[in-house]
Parts: sequence; C-alpha cells; structure tokens
Amino acid sequence: MSSARRAGRFLAAATGAAILLTACGAADNAPAADPSTAPSAPASGAANASTITHTFEQEISSYNAETAEEYSSKNHIVLNRIQTDFWHFGADGSVQPDKDMGSYEKTSDDPLTVKYSINPNAVWSDGNAIACDDVMLTYAVASGKFPEFSYISTDTWDKIKMPDCAIGDKEVTLNYTKSYGDWAAANLIQLPAHIVAQQGGLSEQEMFDAIKAEDHGKLKKAAEFFNKGWIFNGKLPDKALIPSSGQYVIDSYSPGQSITLAANDKYWGEKAKTEKIVIRFIAQDQQVQALQNGETNIIEPQSNPDILAQVEALQNVTVKTGEQFLYDHLDFNFNKGPFKDAKLRQAFAACTPRQQIVDNLIKPQNPNAAPMNVRNIAPFQPGYAEAVKFAGADKFNTVDLEGAKKLVADSGVKTPIKVNIGYNQPNPRRTQVVELIKASCDQAGFEVTDTGSEKFFDDAGDLANGNFDIALFGWAGSSLNSGWTSTYYTPKKCTPSAKGNNKGCYSNKEYDKLADQILSETDPTKVAPLIQQVEKILWDDLATIPLYSQPALSAWSSNIQNVQPNPSQASITWNMHQWAAQ
Repeated sequence: MSSARRAGRFLAAATGAAILLTACGAADNAPAADPSTAPSAPASGAANASTITHTFEQEISSYNAETAEEYSSKNHIVLNRIQTDFWHFGADGSVQPDKDMGSYEKTSDDPLTVKYSINPNAVWSDGNAIACDDVMLTYAVASGKFPEFSYISTDTWDKIKMPDCAIGDKEVTLNYTKSYGDWAAANLIQLPAHIVAQQGGLSEQEMFDAIKAEDHGKLKKAAEFFNKGWIFNGKLPDKALIPSSGQYVIDSYSPGQSITLAANDKYWGEKAKTEKIVIRFIAQDQQVQALQNGETNIIEPQSNPDILAQVEALQNVTVKTGEQFLYDHLDFNFNKGPFKDAKLRQAFAACTPRQQIVDNLIKPQNPNAAPMNVRNIAPFQPGYAEAVKFAGADKFNTVDLEGAKKLVADSGVKTPIKVNIGYNQPNPRRTQVVELIKASCDQAGFEVTDTGSEKFFDDAGDLANGNFDIALFGWAGSSLNSGWTSTYYTPKKCTPSAKGNNKGCYSNKEYDKLADQILSETDPTKVAPLIQQVEKILWDDLATIPLYSQPALSAWSSNIQNVQPNPSQASITWNMHQWAAQ
C-alpha cells in the first residue's frame, strides 16, 4: 500500500494521513526552520508564487519506496509526482487512468490480457525513453522470480508472464496466468531501468537479456544497487541517479529539515503549476503553529479534538475533515515473546479497552465513531456490518477483566507478564492509547511498558527488526483488495526483507488460500463472503487487534488553490502538480 498510483500494499503510516507508520509530539523534537525553503508570507497573507510548502512529520529516506524496508508514507508522499505510472488514486480514492503515461485496455478475459501503449513522448527527466526496459525491471523485482531484489509484495506480478517485448518498445502486453481482480491497478513503470543497469555494471541491453535469461548471477550487483543504492543515509544521492517520470524532480535536500522538488522541464504531459514544492519535516505538535506562522502552507496532522480546534481558530485557513482508508491497530509478535501463546493473545484482547479508547480519543471529533471491528473493509464501505457480524468481532468491544485473568492463569505463565508496546514517537494520541491499555491490562496479570521511540519505523528500528511484543501503528490503504492481502500472508522468513507488511510474522495457511481466491476474483459479490471468512480467521487467531478508523484532517492557506485531500494512501500530495498560489 504507496505513491498516488501505488497499489497496493497497506502503507505503514506514521501520521493520520493513507499506507501509507501518529498525533502531537514534544516541542523540542521539532526541526528548526529552514530559511532557505520557508515561504516568505504567513498563512493569512499571499503565498510565495513560486513555492508552496507542505509538512510531514517523518523524513524521506529513499528514492526507492518499493522495497520491503522502504515502503512507507514518509517516502511515498514525496514521490507521488516524481514516479508516475498508467494510473493513480483519484480525489475520491478510486483508481483513475493517468493518460499522460499512455493508455491501456483489457483485450481478453480468458486468459486475462492487458495491452499498454506508452506515450511516445514519455521520458525520464534525464532524457532516457520510458519503455519496455522499465517494465522488464518491474517484472524482475516484483514477480518473485528474482529473490535477490527486495520488493514489498509479489501478489500482482507473480500472476503475469514475462513480458514479450524488446528493449525500447513503447507497446507492452501483459498476459496473466490467472484472473486478477485489480488488474487495472497493476504497476508497470516504477523505477528507471537504465540507472539500475548502469549501477549494476551492465548496459541496458545486457540487463534486459539477463532478465530474459533469468541469469541471477549477472543481476547480483544490479539488485544490490536496487535494494540499497537509493537510500539517502543523511544526504541526497547523486542527482544523476534519481531521474523523474513525473511533473517534479528532486532538487535539494536538507537533512532533518526539508526536501525541495522542482518542476520537471522534460515532462511531456500536464505541467506543474508551481515551480517548487517544499516538504518540511515538522513534528505533529508543531504543524498548526507552522501553518499559522507561514512556515508551511499545507498540513495533514493526525486529528484529535485539540488539533481540530486549533486549526479551526486560524484565520484565512481552509479546514477539511472526513473519512479515510486509515486505521490504528495492535500487532502481536508471533516470532518471539509472550504472544506466541494464543491464550495470552485472547487475554490481552479481553482487557484492551477499545470502547474507552474510542470514547476518549475519537468520538470528540466523530460522535458516531465506534471500535473498528474488521481490518480489511473501512467502516464507511459496503459490507462492513455484515463482515463484523460474521466474524463475531464485537465480542471484544467490552472489557472482560475476569475472563482475561482466567486466560492468563490457564496459560501457566508467571505473572506479571511483561509486555512492551512500541510505536512511533512523538505521538500523544498513541501515548494515551498505551496509557489506557496499561491501566486496564495491568489488572489482568500483564505489566505493560511504553517503548515508543522516534526511530520505531527506521530501517534498523524496532518494527522492522521485530523488537516488540505489540506494535501500535496505522495502515493507510485504499479500496483495492490487493492493498491488504499481503499484510497477513505467511512470510517465507521472519526477516525485514522477507516478511514485508506482515510485521508480526503471523501465519495461517487457510488465510493464504482465501487471499489467493480474493485476488483472483473479479465479481465483487463473490469477494464479500471471502473477506468475511478472512476476518473470522484473523479474529479467531487474534492476528491483530484493530482499534479505530482515523478521521481525516487537513488544513491549508486559503490562497492555495486545487488542494484536494485524498482518502486513500496517496495522501494530499497526490495532485501536488496542480497546486497553485493566488
């Protein structure tokens, strides 16, 4: 779940804004203002006509956001209009064709066949043509046939035969080996093949031929670059290595402060309306003040009653709230720690005060809010109530301390059972969630410790490396079924690169079979009962505990035009190329 066009997998969301791993934080964690990139006018005045500034609390870490380690909102919100494809999530979160890249059409249902025509004028910002070469790289990294490449999920391209096209071709036909419901959202053009070939010590033709021949040895160095060569590590990679296929290129980067995007003069389609977009890295609790002071024009803070009241009190600021494909949840660690024991998972679910959490933290903004009782259908989507009823999830809405105590006693584990709950700091809402859980579950025989960390989502952080008993974070997704299935697939290995979105290393073979059926099904009426069965399995196993759907909140200077919040993991930057200052 990724950029405006990225399908799929849920994005681990650090903020309250689609996917795509948060609320306010401590003031001393806010980065200092960067005078070289901050707009010169406050929110109440005229914005800089050539620069618009957006704010995000996490810092971009890689130009390649498709690896298992780097698939996160912090990267995709920057790359939305730097890496484009044949489709994107529209303003309502639906899949929309990106006609600038070209056109595509399904030419056969059995077998499923889709023909793509790349715009003859489509080029990377360094002048290299966008062509079959780039599609072939996507096949190599996303098909699972070349495990030397790290990739977030193979649940689309593992159903597609190797493309039968030649280097430089502008027409590509994808032949599927089985039906695939989300075929219209397949990713073709992701990263520049000519750069990967060059850094792998190969010509484009040599890499193309090596993929065709499945010559793993010849691709080893190219894969090493693909996996690690685009990571920032405190500085911007050589600009020659990070060309753009969208309206913006990465122009400059100030570690800890901001990244600046500049209009791509080689872009062949709809041009960017604003010369520069600056994305500043500002802690959640500082974003409203930054908007008021004119340090930023657009914010998407994680909503809570205090934040909402603050932005609504600002002058000349547009505020929008709504629903989105984003929810917070507790993930158990199935690889190590106390929750390998099913009784203890059941006990913890029984003592987790989900209703109180919603009443205290969500209802003040959304009076109709209730605990989220299924994971893979949003409360505002059709079929949600039916899935809740089938799965029997509402039995965990009420705290049952006596039942929890009995389950703990039946487990035979010595009490108190130490439980570390990790999450990304600073995040006062999640800090309050942990406090409420501790107050309840410590009475049932657990000893909850808040192990939130500013580096929880880092590549070498606790989430990636499984250093938690319970992980508290958000999934930002979309309406696509392919957006969530990989989250619970049995991982080949419980390592950061192999487990992908399955952070707790959960495994259930029956789930795997049902997920495969869901991905292959094109009839929505047949998908709904399959999802119901999935949700029952996930509740019976207590793979995770969903908590609440996060209400959306965005605010921007009223003199900025064409800002459109997006309920999907694409986030508000999905159409940054259309932003303009009056």
